[in-house]
Amino acid sequence: MKIEPNRPLSQLCTFGIGGPARFLVDVTSIEQMRQALRYAKEESLNYLVIGKGSNCLFDDQGYDGLVIVNKIGFLEELSAGQFYVGAGYSFSRLGALTARKGWSGLEFASGIPGSVGGAVYMNAGANSHDTSETLVAAEVLSPDGELKRHERAEMSFGYRTSSFQRIPGAIVSATFRLTPSTEARKVQVEIVKYRQATQPYSDLSAGCIFRNPPAQSAGALIDKAGLKGLRVGGAMVSERHANFIVNTEDARASDVIALMALVRQRVLEATGVQLQSEVVHIPYQRANQGSLHD
Repeated sequence: MKIEPNRPLSQLCTFGIGGPARFLVDVTSIEQMRQALRYAKEESLNYLVIGKGSNCLFDDQGYDGLVIVNKIGFLEELSAGQFYVGAGYSFSRLGALTARKGWSGLEFASGIPGSVGGAVYMNAGANSHDTSETLVAAEVLSPDGELKRHERAEMSFGYRTSSFQRIPGAIVSATFRLTPSTEARKVQVEIVKYRQATQPYSDLSAGCIFRNPPAQSAGALIDKAGLKGLRVGGAMVSERHANFIVNTEDARASDVIALMALVRQRVLEATGVQLQSEVVHIPYQRANQGSLHD
């Protein structure tokens, strides 16, 4: 492993925002992940595990600890429709590949710019489906290097939440069970086309910025409040989809945080609904435990 000092986190996330990590390391195997976690423990470093860097907002100062970039990217079809996947594998690619093979259950993953581990951690979802529906199990490496398999039945999941958010360490793999379908590829292609037509697909963003309130759409509420195009510094509420904040011109984390606060205030005044953040703000200094984001 090569541990790098002062690597800009803006290069490692879909938002293009963030100062330098004190230390950063790429890991491509479970054994390398074990070594990275051991290094953090031996050096008394806070650590953070990330995948593709979506759904997260790094601090302008960066991160005072070790950032571990999970690039564990294997893929095995254990049996018909059962896939064993490294946590660093692209969730979008997994959705497209399984649909092309005629397996249904992960079509919604196409276009979600996160990793498999991040999808499990956040219970990522779209199109009325989420990750937990087809998840069989996930393997987690503890800070002490113990590898444990967590069965789906043992874990709890909710809207963008999972038991893994309370377990220190790193998700290193997931197993999914899918069902055969002759329509899977067609559905997957239609999902991608819809996202490309309705979301700021090519802009720098962290994905949806707020959680959808029960039985409501955060994007529709923001749009109703007339906030498309609202700016703070280089951060702007997308003109295409109101639940996206995009980095238009060297936005800072402070710009995004200020814009989120303004949107919350305006939506509350206009609709009476208090929006909750979906994107995870990762401060410069944080508790000494690992967490994994998309």
